[in-house]
Amino acid sequence: MIKAVIFDFDGLILDTESPVYESWLEIYQLYGCSLPISEWLKCVGTADAFDPYDYLEAQLGHALDRAELHQKRNALKSSLIDLESVMPGVEDRIAEAQALGLRLAVASSSPRSWVVENLTRLHLERHFTTIKCCEDVERVKPDPALYRETLRALSVEAAEAIVFEDSLNGVTAAKRAGIFCVAVPNAITRHSSFELADMQLSSLADMSLADLISATNGTAPER
Repeated sequence: MIKAVIFDFDGLILDTESPVYESWLEIYQLYGCSLPISEWLKCVGTADAFDPYDYLEAQLGHALDRAELHQKRNALKSSLIDLESVMPGVEDRIAEAQALGLRLAVASSSPRSWVVENLTRLHLERHFTTIKCCEDVERVKPDPALYRETLRALSVEAAEAIVFEDSLNGVTAAKRAGIFCVAVPNAITRHSSFELADMQLSSLADMSLADLISATNGTAPER
């Protein structure tokens, strides 16, 4: 029986992936350099897998003032993220999960301050009984530790949960933890392959939670 639904955050609940990449792309273009999506995807859904400062400096052949660059890039990123709203279908799936009496959680490789700040801004934080972030584990996605810790906090088994993920690193983590995983790529991560996912949707608005639960061969509690 399905008892819980776990959401990734970046790129799944809120499309932060596009603004983050676009802000870096603008910085690179200012210096006449390139940032291929194939390189950028290495860091989506994880941490420390790709350093955009190193990659830029390698193309330029010299060091940059990273503090100044961070300030400029962060301002660009923030202005773009402020224009984003909740991804399609997210609020419907949350409401449906609550109507079915399912537990809700977020499992993100990002810092807790970032996740909670944005969930609160979107008026979604109150819906999640569990929020697990990079501070809660030694290794983030694609390591399964975040999902295992989330399952422990929810008091459910892997077979009793469904995960929504937008990145290859996230899908890999969920499957390594033994959880049914639905890939929902965004404009950035659609360039990845999601062969590991149990199912792939173009949007969370494409299928009801009841149908998704049916696809897992599981059942939700009756209300």
